[in-house]
Amino acid sequence: MQFTGKRIIVTGAGKGIGRATATLLAGRGAEIVALARTAADLDSLRADIGGQSIQVDLSDVAATRAAIRQAGTCDHLVNSAGTNVLESVLEMTQDGYETVLGINLRGALIACQEFARMRVEAGGGGAIVNITSIAGHRGFVNHLAYAASKAGLEGATRVLAKELGAHGIRVNALAPTITLTELAIEAWSDEAKSAPMMVRHPLARFAEADEVAASVAMLLSDDSRMISGAVLPVDGGFLAV
Repeated sequence: MQFTGKRIIVTGAGKGIGRATATLLAGRGAEIVALARTAADLDSLRADIGGQSIQVDLSDVAATRAAIRQAGTCDHLVNSAGTNVLESVLEMTQDGYETVLGINLRGALIACQEFARMRVEAGGGGAIVNITSIAGHRGFVNHLAYAASKAGLEGATRVLAKELGAHGIRVNALAPTITLTELAIEAWSDEAKSAPMMVRHPLARFAEADEVAASVAMLLSDDSRMISGAVLPVDGGFLAV
């Protein structure tokens, strides 16, 4: 699963799964085009792995299109940017809805569209991996907009795979469980909160960001050249039981 000579766009590359993915792929020879909202995150990532950095707010439609076009024709795309606003069904606000759906779903679809247009112009080929979540498969309190965005992205992944397959572009999704990024470690450090969730995992632990990144690399690689339209859980068996 080497990527020497490949240029790969990674959205949400500043933190968490996106940063782990960018770092892993760069370590395997890829040139990373990192997209993120925070300049300081991009600066520190570029110091670590080199590559190109583009600061963009993916909730801005025009800016998202411009950023993907600025990245130029790349070989692969990883949509890892995501956010959540914890609101109950009865308390969900318009701002929360627009923020979560705007970044997690609309921003990802625009990135896919612009990436695919450039790949088709270049003769086709390449691969897309969309990062979704087990929240798109199970109901979690205060995750209404988040669950909708992730389930929506999985449905879109299947349509993308169907339409883009004729151009040799593969499209898949990864659905991670709780992944121990810096924010998640803080959020799930209370055993009273984490234990009921942990017991539902046959492997009895949550995921590490580099484990999700390794699965991204697998789906981008030629070893997965016959896999398209799939949703791969990276969840320690959570969805199986």
